[in-house]
Amino acid sequence: MYAIIETGGRQFWVAPGETIRVEKLEVEAGKELTFKALWAAGDAAEGKEPATSRAAEVTVEVVKQTRGPKIIVFKRRSKKAYRKTKGHRQNYTDLRIKTISIN
Repeated sequence: MYAIIETGGRQFWVAPGETIRVEKLEVEAGKELTFKALWAAGDAAEGKEPATSRAAEVTVEVVKQTRGPKIIVFKRRSKKAYRKTKGHRQNYTDLRIKTISIN
């Protein structure tokens, strides 16, 4: 089973059991969320054809809230004695894919 979900303005290809890192979601660790799949495909079950592009839901569990590595932003103008340093750390949420249900 595979699905494509969208969160934080990005799309992710997911399968059950995987862990993905997405833009920060305001949800506590241990909670479950449901995403509507943009696209989903499943294995042939009980002699049926593979399920493709049908309405599907992806259930995920929030593993933890974390931060990415520090990124240094350095600006400089040659021959002008202009230097500026700034740092940034992005907030992320780690999600574990539990199930993909195709309706």
